[in-house]
Amino acid sequence: MNEHCISKECLATTGFSYTLSLINGKYKMTILYTLMEFGVVRFNEMKKYIGGISFKTLSLSLKELEADQLVHREEYPQIPPKVEYSLTERGKSLIPILDGMCEWGDKNRIIK
Repeated sequence: MNEHCISKECLATTGFSYTLSLINGKYKMTILYTLMEFGVVRFNEMKKYIGGISFKTLSLSLKELEADQLVHREEYPQIPPKVEYSLTERGKSLIPILDGMCEWGDKNRIIK
């Protein structure tokens, strides 16, 4: 039997900590969920769907998710400018986790 001793471990070195560092933030999971549900989404569509998020926060969160290779940004050279966002293959690998969260929420929702 392999015993873990907390005094010999460090949370920062775990896969959990790494994953959390990528998705941590008020809206990152919501953005990932939106892209999972709708595939390719434009900036204003996402802002409208999410609701209370500011333009600045959405923009910053998308840039961070893009830098972490979870989200792909496609810019089309036209007037007016058109930009679409979608999940990368790396981002799509989070779908089972997002699906699990959705299933848990459906099963454990407390209706008031």
